[in-house]
Amino acid sequence: MEQTEVFKPETLDDLIKTLHEIFESDSVNVEEVQSIMEAYESKPQEWMKFAKFDQYRYTRNLVDEGNGKFNLMILCWGEGHGSSIHDHTDAHCFMKLLQGQLKETLFEWPDRRLPAGMVQKSQRVLLENQCAYINDSIGLHRVENVSHTESAVSLHLYSPPFQACQTFDQRTGHRNDVRMTFWSRYGERTPYETTISQENN
Repeated sequence: MEQTEVFKPETLDDLIKTLHEIFESDSVNVEEVQSIMEAYESKPQEWMKFAKFDQYRYTRNLVDEGNGKFNLMILCWGEGHGSSIHDHTDAHCFMKLLQGQLKETLFEWPDRRLPAGMVQKSQRVLLENQCAYINDSIGLHRVENVSHTESAVSLHLYSPPFQACQTFDQRTGHRNDVRMTFWSRYGERTPYETTISQENN
């Protein structure tokens, strides 16, 4: 099979436009989306307006709603910030590093018959401009900025969009249903009340 030339989005707007075109189809080509997102070279001046940091936890900042087919968001990770172990509600999840490094730890789904905790499958460190992919058939994951000196910024695409997910206790495998909210939308802070109970994934 011949390698087709991957279109290289020059700007974040190019990338968003291309993603809209790809997701007009009902079938998602994971490799195509991953290679397009990887081909975009991060330019902070393009995404800085969406990158909102919080001192205490990482933030989810909505960039584009993808005509209802996907959510594109920027996640901002301060030093030492990390997610809980979580699923992706039967959605495709793409994660591209825009700045810094993030550690992804993959876990097996917990076996309800076994009281043991979560079984770790693998770990990797994602570097700037790399794009990772996960869905529920691959497993569960936790994402962490393990640096104590550098913040990290990542671009996430979820298709179809989802508003809730399950989080898992690493020690027991116990699961919780969690509603997710945005710290900001299109560069504007969302009202404070909506963010109190948020879980970021």
